[in-house]
Amino acid sequence: MDVALLTNPAARAGAHTGAAPRAAARLRAAGHRVTVISGGSAAESSELLRTALRLGAGAVVVAAGDGTVALAVQELAGTGVPLGIVPAGTGNDLATALGLRDLDAVGAADAIVAGHTRTIDLARITRPDGSGQYFGTVLASGFDSQVNDRANRMRWPRGHLRYTIAILIEFVKLRGIPFLVEVERADGSTERVDGDLVMATVGNGPTYGGGIPICPDADLSDGLLDVTLVRPAGRLRLLRLLPRVYRGTHMTVPQVSTHRVRAVRLASPGVTAYADGDPVGALPLSVEVVPAALTVFVPA
Repeated sequence: MDVALLTNPAARAGAHTGAAPRAAARLRAAGHRVTVISGGSAAESSELLRTALRLGAGAVVVAAGDGTVALAVQELAGTGVPLGIVPAGTGNDLATALGLRDLDAVGAADAIVAGHTRTIDLARITRPDGSGQYFGTVLASGFDSQVNDRANRMRWPRGHLRYTIAILIEFVKLRGIPFLVEVERADGSTERVDGDLVMATVGNGPTYGGGIPICPDADLSDGLLDVTLVRPAGRLRLLRLLPRVYRGTHMTVPQVSTHRVRAVRLASPGVTAYADGDPVGALPLSVEVVPAALTVFVPA
């Protein structure tokens, strides 16, 4: 099989771990032909990947984090060409949802060599200008997107601690934000939430920020999205909520509500949304589930 292996040498975590060459060596030892792709920018990487697919690549492997995985997802959605992930980034949330997080480069490559795959859903964002983008894990808007923005600006520390520090810094400035949220459920019924929220989060998968289970019941293969809304409360009460968010037990807190939906529209002035850890645009945005859109390699 011809394999295109996409890596991101500029990634803050995993850039110098040697994950890509170790994975490539294991794949080649199993008889696969591997072409390593490493563009100087996201646009260049995407173009190189499109070229590899046109030339007949039978699989794409990403040795990087969620941002680089998202580049591959844009090209592979709906194609049937399988995606393998060698987790080598800061968050690795899609890898976590697929049971790959704790595998080293060789172990992740072994999962690809074994050839076990599953089909998962994706979420598709539509902007007001009609442009679109897929994501695999979580879209954040409000407090959590502000945390993402701060964490992405930080150069230290790496990994989960960076998000924890960003959360604490942004918590000091926490306030309610006017939101309009319109959801469409699986049965076609709709609901409108209009008022102040701390954040509105859309999950195709359960975690973001390197394993924080913000949508703990989200299932990559159920054909639905989970929307988690958090209403304002006193800072002390919300501070007590944070440990429950990290444990995934926050869904029973009165200020938290969840909706399982086919589609959702989010609107709020001055709020930028993040998906798969990267900014995707200012609200308003519409998000809909795309069932069975992506084939992925998983452990047996």
